[in-house]
Amino acid sequence: MRIWIGIDDTDSPAGMCTTYLAVLCIEEFESSGIEVLGFPRLIRLNPTIPFKTRGNGAVSFLVQTDDVEEVYGIVDGIISEYSELSHDNTNPGAVFVRDEDEVLNSLSKFANKAVRSVVSMDEAHFIIGKFMLPHVKYKKGRGLIGGLSAIGYTGNDYTYELLAYRKFENIGKSRKFNPESFYKVDELFYPEIWDTVDRKNRVVVSVPNGKDPVLYGIRGEDYEPIIRAMELLETEEVSKRMMFITNQSTDAHIIDEVEVRELSNFHSYSISGVVVENPEVIRGGHVFFKISTRFGVVKCSAFEPTKQFRDVVLKLRRGDRIRVFGSIKKNTLNIEKMEVMELCREAEVNPACPLCGKRMESAGRNQPFRCRRCGTTASGKEKIPIDRDLEEGFYEVPPCARRHLSKPLVRMDVEKKFVFR
Repeated sequence: MRIWIGIDDTDSPAGMCTTYLAVLCIEEFESSGIEVLGFPRLIRLNPTIPFKTRGNGAVSFLVQTDDVEEVYGIVDGIISEYSELSHDNTNPGAVFVRDEDEVLNSLSKFANKAVRSVVSMDEAHFIIGKFMLPHVKYKKGRGLIGGLSAIGYTGNDYTYELLAYRKFENIGKSRKFNPESFYKVDELFYPEIWDTVDRKNRVVVSVPNGKDPVLYGIRGEDYEPIIRAMELLETEEVSKRMMFITNQSTDAHIIDEVEVRELSNFHSYSISGVVVENPEVIRGGHVFFKISTRFGVVKCSAFEPTKQFRDVVLKLRRGDRIRVFGSIKKNTLNIEKMEVMELCREAEVNPACPLCGKRMESAGRNQPFRCRRCGTTASGKEKIPIDRDLEEGFYEVPPCARRHLSKPLVRMDVEKKFVFR
């Protein structure tokens, strides 16, 4: 019998990783003679959900077994032993689904919603009850949502990530690695492999900073270059490795503006509009501006962690036509990347006096412009050509600020792209 297993919500900011827990399950299956089929799947869900643990990633894998009870017991035991159950926001869940079309078709719709929208526990319980799906849950069991989604996801774009894990005694300590080996991998394998390092900001992006078991993660278009790259990395001793097929770097969370009638918080969109308010910097280095769209005026932001991308945003001016990709929280769209579609190349200025050449001043509301020196008047402002230190094309945040799901420009078939790396 072929059984899909989906697991989620086992980690916390203090430690653990659902992918690591899945690897422990897979190792236990293999030692028990239970066959694991194909690559495990790492599926990132809606990144704006406020009650997510860390990266909002769920894991699933397919096994072949004649003893389903043994499978249930192994998964339940490992979740109970290794999950961060003491953390308030950790609510593990695991689901077991036979590899049958009827169930998987229903899960596909559920998973698509979980990646792009908001799913309730009631919806997860309905699916589980409708198909009488075996499952285990701890505390609130919110991981059932991710478990179902990781099994049911059917996106038409996918990538690979190799995750290397630390020895148990090293977890929580500073990671030991040679940064130059990661820069070398980037030099040799980009663009087949991306987001290994951020050259401009001198950050090894593929090595995390938290207390979780992950030593590094290498992402790419196919698994063979990733394996070749792995052999060049110089790090502390690796305990385990696992290749995952994933929806990372696919923009699976982005909803095109033509698909909706209104915008909502906790969703991610691609929206076009015209800049109606020049960008400005506030305390902390965050940049804000507004665009006029088919949904009305939308406030947009480029926060300090986006680094050099803010410099591009600050070059926008009123009248530019752009398209922004990003997530909405607190009625503000946090930009992940942007297309400058058409630049405004004229500026409105007070008219010049035909006699003295100086700029006239407004005589008041609904009044003509007037030159104080010469007494000449003009009815309105005039337009003059301006030089723009900005080009039309696509711009993205640097690798150190990129979300798991955001598709980097190197994966997009666009003519003009400006990449920070």
